[in-house]
Amino acid sequence: MCADVSSLASHLQFRHLLDRCCSFRHLDQIQGLLITSSLLRFPTLTSFLLRRATELGRMGYAARLFPVISSLWHGAPPKVLLYNAMIRGYAYNGPYEAALHLFEEMLQRELKPNGFTYPYVVDSCTHLGDFGYGKKAHCQIIKGGFDTFASVAFPLLNFYIEVERSCLAVGSLVDVQRIFDGLAVKTLGLWNKMISEYISLGDLDSARKLFDEMPERDVVSWNSMLSGHVKAADLKMTLIFFRRMPIRDVVSWTMMLTAFCNAGDLRAARKLFDEMPERNVVSWNSMLSGYMHHGDFRQACDLFFRMHSQGVAPDRFTFSTALSACAQLGDLRTGKWIHLNLIGDGLQLEAIVGTSLIEMYSKCSDIDSAFRVFLNMIEKDVFCWNVMIKAFAAHGRIADSLKLFEKMIKDGLQLNDLTFMSVLFACSHGGLVQEGRRIFSCMEKGFGIKPRIEHYGCLIDMLCRNGQLEEAQTMIKNMPYEPDIGVWGALLGGCRARNDIKIAEETIEKVEELGTEEGGVYVLLSNMYATSSQYDEASKARKKMEEQSIQKATGCSSVLVASEL
Repeated sequence: MCADVSSLASHLQFRHLLDRCCSFRHLDQIQGLLITSSLLRFPTLTSFLLRRATELGRMGYAARLFPVISSLWHGAPPKVLLYNAMIRGYAYNGPYEAALHLFEEMLQRELKPNGFTYPYVVDSCTHLGDFGYGKKAHCQIIKGGFDTFASVAFPLLNFYIEVERSCLAVGSLVDVQRIFDGLAVKTLGLWNKMISEYISLGDLDSARKLFDEMPERDVVSWNSMLSGHVKAADLKMTLIFFRRMPIRDVVSWTMMLTAFCNAGDLRAARKLFDEMPERNVVSWNSMLSGYMHHGDFRQACDLFFRMHSQGVAPDRFTFSTALSACAQLGDLRTGKWIHLNLIGDGLQLEAIVGTSLIEMYSKCSDIDSAFRVFLNMIEKDVFCWNVMIKAFAAHGRIADSLKLFEKMIKDGLQLNDLTFMSVLFACSHGGLVQEGRRIFSCMEKGFGIKPRIEHYGCLIDMLCRNGQLEEAQTMIKNMPYEPDIGVWGALLGGCRARNDIKIAEETIEKVEELGTEEGGVYVLLSNMYATSSQYDEASKARKKMEEQSIQKATGCSSVLVASEL
């Protein structure tokens, strides 16, 4: 009796050690103690040892341990515990095929899977996209009576959601709804999952039907429906639903804030923001994003500093938004202050923040600081390289743009279509026609990137800037896209440089066919007529623009120099 009590106490001690085990070295030591003790006769303890190994991601170690422990036990129940631990481990860590192989082995050994086996078998089928085997497992679940288990129901629902997504009839949850309706036990989490899936498909009516049938609701249920109204972009109904919510959290308030911002009602958004009982960084970011999206860059900057004064820790999205606002304002002083005082050493920059700094410095005409940030960044994604290439080009440092492009190729970086947009922009602004042609031709042949109409636009702009209008016209005629306003605008720019009124008039006719209200083309044509002393024609072009109520947007630029810093 005393020996049994002692063994039980040791069992509990080892279980406590395994619970606290956080490294493979500790696990290995615990295994050694178990092997040299009599505690291997406790199946639950050995299965937990196996489980901890899988939780630490050491599936190779667990796979070697599994047959050793399994050989010590001959009864079915202990072996099921061991198989469950391994299947669970493979379902979390992969390879998922191994989980299904072990499940098959269980069946061949006439070991009965249970409610702790099936969730991970179904999860593995979902990961693998093996819908045939998953449906087979579902039949076994029904035969065994495990379809009433909530732990099995959730992975089953996820499985059939993936089945539906793989079908051609996208937007349907017919099978998923049937499975849900047939569940003997529907937890609140399952109801919320179904509503969330309908919302993600944009099926607000089906989500509302389920919502009305729910025996109970929590804040997640209400928030899911609120997100559906926000997604539907019906501000009136969103506000009505928000007001009738019996429970709200910071997520609810932030979603309502987003709805106002999306609708362009920044005054209402700011009023709601100021009334919020609680705000988190996402709430601040939503309001910042609203100001940025609608061009109120000064308010975005002011809100950022209010956020800072209230001690709210910004995240990378916050910094990126604030720096973008500074870039749009040409406010180098503020952007530099944020960099030096809040972001700090460039070596620690994440790619998204570093890229925003590069854009800010570049747009504020401090290309040297932009390049210093680029050089100091340890982690740079392809978008960061693209931005730096284009920034050099915009500041006339064409050779530096091409050097960066060549270094990307040399370092084996994965170039994308925006990379070629940036380098073609550089060639266009540097007058490097031959180089531009070479780079354009190697896009698809050398890198497998099919040119988009924007790439053709860059090449046409490059040709037009160098007076090669006839070649540009030929390219427009032969390219596999219908020309857009960008392409015709590039051609018109070339017409202005060469003062070729004939081609300009033909181009204006093509622009009119597009039905766009682009006032700049008429102003350009009018100026060309005036340059050629054809004042009557210049007046007609202006008059036509006025008759069609087309206005040319007034351009402006400003840079606040950080001289005090």
